[in-house]
Amino acid sequence: MALQQRLDLRQTQALVMTPQLQQAIKLLQLSNLELADYVDREMEQNPLLERDDGDRNRDPAPDGVDREDPVARADDQPMRDTADLTASDRLGPSSDAPLDTDYENVWTNSSAVDMAADMRADGGGDGGEAFGNWSGRGGSFEDDENSFEQTLSGSVSLRDHLTEQITMDIADPLDRMVAFALMDYLDEAGYFIGDIGIIGDQLGCTESQVVSVLERLQRLDPVGIFARSLKECLALQLRELDRLDPCMQALLDNLPLLAARNAPALLKVCQVDAEDLADMVSEIKALNPKPALAFDHEPVHTVVPDILMRAQPGGGWLVELNSDTLPRVLVNQRYYARIQGAARNKQDKEYLAEQFQSASWLVKSLHQRANTILKVATEIVRQQDAFFLHGLQFLRPLILRDIAEAIGMHESTVSRVTTNKFMATPRGLFELKYFFTSAISGADGQAAHSAEAVRYRIKVLIDAEKPDEILSDDRLVEILRDEGIDIARRTVAKYREAMKIPSSVQRRREKALGI
Repeated sequence: MALQQRLDLRQTQALVMTPQLQQAIKLLQLSNLELADYVDREMEQNPLLERDDGDRNRDPAPDGVDREDPVARADDQPMRDTADLTASDRLGPSSDAPLDTDYENVWTNSSAVDMAADMRADGGGDGGEAFGNWSGRGGSFEDDENSFEQTLSGSVSLRDHLTEQITMDIADPLDRMVAFALMDYLDEAGYFIGDIGIIGDQLGCTESQVVSVLERLQRLDPVGIFARSLKECLALQLRELDRLDPCMQALLDNLPLLAARNAPALLKVCQVDAEDLADMVSEIKALNPKPALAFDHEPVHTVVPDILMRAQPGGGWLVELNSDTLPRVLVNQRYYARIQGAARNKQDKEYLAEQFQSASWLVKSLHQRANTILKVATEIVRQQDAFFLHGLQFLRPLILRDIAEAIGMHESTVSRVTTNKFMATPRGLFELKYFFTSAISGADGQAAHSAEAVRYRIKVLIDAEKPDEILSDDRLVEILRDEGIDIARRTVAKYREAMKIPSSVQRRREKALGI
């Protein structure tokens, strides 16, 4: 077999992932806050990017160079675009008014004139002098002494709270030193987790002295602090309420039986009737098993919505992007024109051209991202209109393909858009992924039901059950099939366990204990 060389032409199709395309795909997955951080990093690296401060009165650039060309201003359009969605799937004109605009609370020049006239009528003299005197008396908003921030109370840590009590209640220096040492062995719930023998050896004192100080610390606020177990924590709180009688002590000694809802065994060990046992359990439930959680808590990180939705007075929904969290950037054309003319060598010109192309592509990508998110969110609202009008039981099954086909995009694009994006709606704050649920077929060929709506219906049925009529999983299946939902028993059990709802046997025990 002879070897030979040939030249052939072949036509092939291939998707080339350019850096620009990779950047556009990456931006789709970011939330608004993550996008702002990404843009900040890009602005640090690219001298041609500039944050848009909203100033429309800039001087014209020399030589007819416009600093804000259409490409550079493309990112402003989605900030003002809104989708006017009606129940009949008709899009109408959008409103430029902010969501929190109150037209009844507007300060005008006429209001200031009227106020000044009223002050003169009250004997205040000239209006301007009256305002000046008021400001001079400490009424200025910039007054550091009486500023609003000065009136806010700071959060007190658990250590500071306990230190103040130890300083006041324990006078002996040695006991106070032991108390401060014991405070280092508190966990986040307020339980003492140290070893008394080891602590005594470290401090050079006896175990009895450490135990004596620990017992004094257990009388501090919050009640239950420095307990060595859940049983001791509850006992300290019950003793403070003067409710630690022998029956209650027997209940604390058998907390595993209470956790198992074993009412017959508890009635036997506590020597009480069912009514007294239910009252004792109610008192236990009113206690705080983790007394230290009120202090040193982590600040709650509020989810900032990427999309805002509200009902319109004439019907339908208004969907728009949250412009407060969207970064506004533009390409500084004026600066680019100036330094481009001053470039002397090829390397500088190539660098400027690369940075200009990168900046322009970033602005275009931001504009494309905003339009894509708005399209997906608008179609989701259109598809789930009944949910927003009537509630969770009307949530319809939805998959990514439904939205992708409706807006003419690929499923992967819709998946990236709905990742880590939140929408503020009249029914609460939801992640866009929440609206995509699997379908459960209906009985007798009826329409399919959303799995989330079925879970909600199961929870409603269990919450409404009577103590003498606990619904088993089989009974739940019968009720749901009567309502047109074809569901298997194992599916009901899976949904119930996912919602952390105990079995019918466990719920019957809880009802017997009054839990």
